[in-house]
Amino acid sequence: MTQYWLMKSEPDECSIDDALAAPGATVPWTGVRNYQARNFMRDAMQVGDGVLFYHSSCAEPGIAGIARVASGTRPDPTQFDPASPYHDPKSKPDEPRWLLLDVQALRKTRLLGLPELRATPALAGMRLLQRGNRLSVMPVEPAHWGLIVDGLLAS
Repeated sequence: MTQYWLMKSEPDECSIDDALAAPGATVPWTGVRNYQARNFMRDAMQVGDGVLFYHSSCAEPGIAGIARVASGTRPDPTQFDPASPYHDPKSKPDEPRWLLLDVQALRKTRLLGLPELRATPALAGMRLLQRGNRLSVMPVEPAHWGLIVDGLLAS
């Protein structure tokens, strides 16, 4: 059964345009350093699941594209690279803490920003819009996915 996710990326690191320009429009989702987000990737995300590609930490945060999970998880090599901002000196190659999976960008959309999302009453329960939720990877309810992809982004 297909599940749906929202994955945040800083556009200075990897934007929807960068992902679409990558070979096969596929990028490794590196740098996840939150255990709950990692566990979603490891335990719940499956190849083919839908992804809302979200631009964060930028002038206009919001949903910028549609993607899909393109691989299972594997160790994130940035955790072992001392030159990487995602280096984790406590993580060991024989016991990696952090994982990545590949995400394939399917299409760029109009930017669906937080004000528009918050102004849509049917999205009030969306995890992204809950106070204090800063996860970079989070589940999206099928009803919210449908409203966003088939409704707001289709208009």
